[in-house]
Amino acid sequence: MARNVSIYVCQSCGAQTKQFFGRCTSCGSWNSIIEESNPATKNRLNRKNTNPHSKVSVIRSEAIGSIKEHNLERLTSGFKELDRVLGGGLVPGSLVLVGGDPGIGKSTLLLQSATYMASERSILYVSAEESAQQVRLRWSRLDESKSDLNLLAETNLETVLNEIESLKPSVAIIDSIQALQDDNLSSTPGSVSQVRECSAALQHLAKHQGTALILVGHVTKEGMLAGPKVLEHLVDAVLTFEGDRFASHRLLRAVKNRYGATHELGVFEMRGQGLKEVENPSELFLNGESASGVATIVACEGTRSLVVDLQALVSTTTYTSPRRTATGVGANRLHQIIAVLEKHMSLALSRYDCYLAVAGGLEVEEPAADLGIAVALVSSFRDLILPSGTVLIGELGLGGQLRPVGQLAQRLQEACRLGFQRAVIPQNSGIESIEKEINLEILKATNVKEAIILALNIDF
Repeated sequence: MARNVSIYVCQSCGAQTKQFFGRCTSCGSWNSIIEESNPATKNRLNRKNTNPHSKVSVIRSEAIGSIKEHNLERLTSGFKELDRVLGGGLVPGSLVLVGGDPGIGKSTLLLQSATYMASERSILYVSAEESAQQVRLRWSRLDESKSDLNLLAETNLETVLNEIESLKPSVAIIDSIQALQDDNLSSTPGSVSQVRECSAALQHLAKHQGTALILVGHVTKEGMLAGPKVLEHLVDAVLTFEGDRFASHRLLRAVKNRYGATHELGVFEMRGQGLKEVENPSELFLNGESASGVATIVACEGTRSLVVDLQALVSTTTYTSPRRTATGVGANRLHQIIAVLEKHMSLALSRYDCYLAVAGGLEVEEPAADLGIAVALVSSFRDLILPSGTVLIGELGLGGQLRPVGQLAQRLQEACRLGFQRAVIPQNSGIESIEKEINLEILKATNVKEAIILALNIDF
């Protein structure tokens, strides 16, 4: 008779020990270890031949060149923005994990997508957090007249697996994976062992049956996906749904994607009838105002170019140490650019408070925004207004030099499409062959001082 063996599992990182500790030895979390029973079971593989010296009669491996290629027929989700982030649509048999803050709109997005897909194929929506009546009320607000969507309100893993196996849907949505429970485990739903075992069972069935599986995942207070890290390794794509709950627009990003490019960006707007796609996302991040301290850049998110306004404020400090605050840009990058301006342009910014913000709440991490940040700071410091219709693209080195950035032609084409007339870029950017095709006045500079003189039409 198999005996139960107690193990202690950390609910933060999933580390297992045979002894209880108040603090996890792997991740350092306090009071995160709980006791779980681990029943000893027989090996289901039932290996008949475990002798390493015995003869092997069957060879299962094959040359990689002899494996035939198959074109993946992707399934359209109903949202062009979601298809863009997925790399062209859902792949049959793939697992997609969607995470985001509570109330951000994950369930609304997937319910709308499932409703659209249900008109062409069999779709199963498993609601493990809400009752069928609650989902029906939310579905009625989406302005959908009819749908053949199959809805299952269930938290038991075995019931969900049996439904997927019998219905054989093209796409199955699990909302959420933390709410499912395997009765064979004694731990509570949402624990590391429950999430790990439920995800593995769903993955095995999805791969065997060819069903595209979408899992909704919770996030921690730090913004990380809850559950064991093996969950992110298990799935084929990890998407994050971001945005302020009190703002209208939402951003969908691909952090991991085995079937497409990562760091793709999809933009949605939350309305009373659900989520709507934003066809021209640059309009969300452009203020269209002429004021000192405002500069326009072109940021790239995956294959998408976004024209974004930067706002800077430089004011005399009343503190012993001046304040440095950045919203949407790394604080270390702001400190670095301020130091370069002080060193190479003799600007006494060390006696001023410097505030920087990206319009629309977008996070800009790429170095191509360096020149825009520098011009915005100088514009506020000198109380100058950047001429309208000017975009700034370039990476700033510690020596004050401007460095070329990637996807420059794509950035310039986006700026030209939105009606900009001038662009300040680094010298030797390698776009000589397409300059005539772009209806922009191209101004090239080798260092930050030349770029600021060209952008603001001033002399130092």
